[in-house]
Amino acid sequence: MNHGTVLQVRGLAKHFGGVKALDGVDFDVPAGQCVALIGPNGAGKSTCFACLAGQQVPTAGEVLWQGQSLLGKLPAERQRLGVARTFQVAQTFEALTVLQNIQLVLRGATPLAWWDRLDSRQPDRALRLAAQAGLQAQAKATVADLPYGAKKRLELAMALAGLPDAVPGSGADPSANSPQSLLLLDEPAAGLALAERADMMALVRQVASQGVTVLYTEHNMDAVFGVADRVLVLMQGRLVADGLPEAVAQDPQVRERYLGMDFDLNANVKPDAKGLRDAQS
Repeated sequence: MNHGTVLQVRGLAKHFGGVKALDGVDFDVPAGQCVALIGPNGAGKSTCFACLAGQQVPTAGEVLWQGQSLLGKLPAERQRLGVARTFQVAQTFEALTVLQNIQLVLRGATPLAWWDRLDSRQPDRALRLAAQAGLQAQAKATVADLPYGAKKRLELAMALAGLPDAVPGSGADPSANSPQSLLLLDEPAAGLALAERADMMALVRQVASQGVTVLYTEHNMDAVFGVADRVLVLMQGRLVADGLPEAVAQDPQVRERYLGMDFDLNANVKPDAKGLRDAQS
């Protein structure tokens, strides 16, 4: 689902003393596209992601979301603009239930007072988001008791809960003229076994298919190829490849310096992931 460019990155640079972690990075992301940002260790992708998500301040450059600069904006301000993120290590409230985690961060819910019951905050909407993440059966479970893969999916549901209503689980029509949302995922498949990675990345694809723009970093190539619509490759702080996954996988420089000359694209596209992508394209 592409409705024009919504995220623009221009001349993004980040220097640590004499080290140029980012050295003039430019790319655009259209609405509803699912884009993977990859590269070898030390390439600058973590720094790039941190600058996009607001954890670091760029030395130079600009990050525009729907034409508005994100630089200098706090996480709460970014969320009001429709921008949310997840972390490499899942950030959840362990003592609360799955539903309570989602209810705590629901966009548009009235502020909590000390006498309010968290369980009464838009329970139907929270349950829809839990179901979207495959957690309906664990809705009342305490998060501390969940396996790690479920916590990662819960964190994604929590990020969606803070975005405008026209996102999965809201009941809104994503094809309508709805508010745009950007989901920044920091290694969504990190720490997950193969089957859990497949579940997580199927959820990411489903979210993107319903109109949410997704940009994610990842080390697991099976969570990139067959999932992303487009792949960006960073090396030594510079963008060296930007294109369809199939084209990036054949790029001589990417193969030589990162993927390996014997990289097999088909071996990194699981049949179920490829089928999901084809069905949603």
